[in-house]
Amino acid sequence: MNESSSAIANPAMKLLIAEDDLDDQLLIREALLESGVSGSEITFAADGKELLELLNADSPNPALIILDLNMPKMDGREALREIKNSKQWCHIPVVIFTTSCNQDDVNFAYRSGGNTFFTKPAVFDDFVETMQTITKYWFEKAVLPN
Repeated sequence: MNESSSAIANPAMKLLIAEDDLDDQLLIREALLESGVSGSEITFAADGKELLELLNADSPNPALIILDLNMPKMDGREALREIKNSKQWCHIPVVIFTTSCNQDDVNFAYRSGGNTFFTKPAVFDDFVETMQTITKYWFEKAVLPN
């Protein structure tokens, strides 16, 4: 993949990922790197509260948020509501990436403004494939707001 054909190479295409599990953070980072996303474009928050703090402190906003639902302090459900009810963040696409495959969680995520819902794969190759799908769609195919 070369820079002229990929929006991923654009430094404005940064990711903010809310994930409390350090092993999952490592898997996600490695899968994203294998998918062509630069390490400097990836920022992790350990919970929803830290995610909102990073959004408040960071400028410009991330191009995409990847959000786990089950986290301490402030879970992803509450963080999703805060993001989508905020005038300054409501435009940021939020991909739910969680261990849950519960239909109530899926319904909640979409009703609350989540843009996509993925259940975390158990195998690393599937993690890579999922991250490639996410980044290809959101950074190469979709037109994102400023």
